[in-house]
Amino acid sequence: MSKISSPIWTRHSRGFEARLVPFRHMIAEVYAKTDIGRTRKNNEDNFLVLDLHTGRALTASEGSFPPEMRRLEVGPEGIVLAVSDGMGGALAGDIASRMAVESVRDRLAMESRSERPLLERLREAVLYANLAIHRRSLNDPCCNGMGATFTGAAIKRGELGLIQIGDSRAYLIRGAQIKLLTRDQSLVQRLIDMGQITEEEARIHMFRNVILQALGAQREINPVTGKLKLRESDTLLLCSDGLSNKLEAEELFDTLNRATDLQAAGEALIERANQRGGEDNITLILARFTGDELKVAESNEITVEEETHFDEIPEELLKLL
Repeated sequence: MSKISSPIWTRHSRGFEARLVPFRHMIAEVYAKTDIGRTRKNNEDNFLVLDLHTGRALTASEGSFPPEMRRLEVGPEGIVLAVSDGMGGALAGDIASRMAVESVRDRLAMESRSERPLLERLREAVLYANLAIHRRSLNDPCCNGMGATFTGAAIKRGELGLIQIGDSRAYLIRGAQIKLLTRDQSLVQRLIDMGQITEEEARIHMFRNVILQALGAQREINPVTGKLKLRESDTLLLCSDGLSNKLEAEELFDTLNRATDLQAAGEALIERANQRGGEDNITLILARFTGDELKVAESNEITVEEETHFDEIPEELLKLL
């Protein structure tokens, strides 16, 4: 790939002189897919792929993943990837997840050339989406009680920013390691953290489907954010719990490692989840990052710098334990 140069002006005693400094590039190979599963009548999941440099965007509501979105040159404005899992019964879950990704898309597009940190803007867009969904649930009887998870990634200048609401997940694969980057905001996860149940017990716990935060469920939410530096050939996986509830991290890694490309990997992951019952909708985004903007990893170690966290268990749930 040819490198485009940009003039940098330097001041000295004789005035100003310009020198050309090559831009660094980062390429994101992307594949996204949603599947209704084997049991559900409706698909309440959604996803967002947004290129803020070109303005191109795609959600799951718009159909199959087009070839032109599968290779994105990450411009100075960055890209945003997200999955959302709706809830609320009937068609309300579908409305909630669609509002989540579309509200975030539209809000970010309003200031795509902003110099403010992309993760900060993504957080504001998520807060805006929460209010929009909450208002709709209050004003439309058909949408009463609806909500949606939201796991998003803001990628810009070699850095990955994360935002988390609910129990969809983000994983990173680096070399021979896969790491869960997010923590489920669920009741059973909190019980695991408190040492009251094991991960095995959590799988069959009576409250295993209870999440502690969702877009639209309340007027105020507390998004968890974090960030890390990307390295050459890192692969990001965002997914709804229709996938993560069926495959362990090691199985995710094994499937990704065996696949010839991201599309083959994504289809294989969904097929494996369906083979194990497919009781829920299954949605994923895979993104692999390359380019001279990224350093080569010196080790497989992956460290997330958490900026905010969420620990609260509502009092009404505590009374049930």
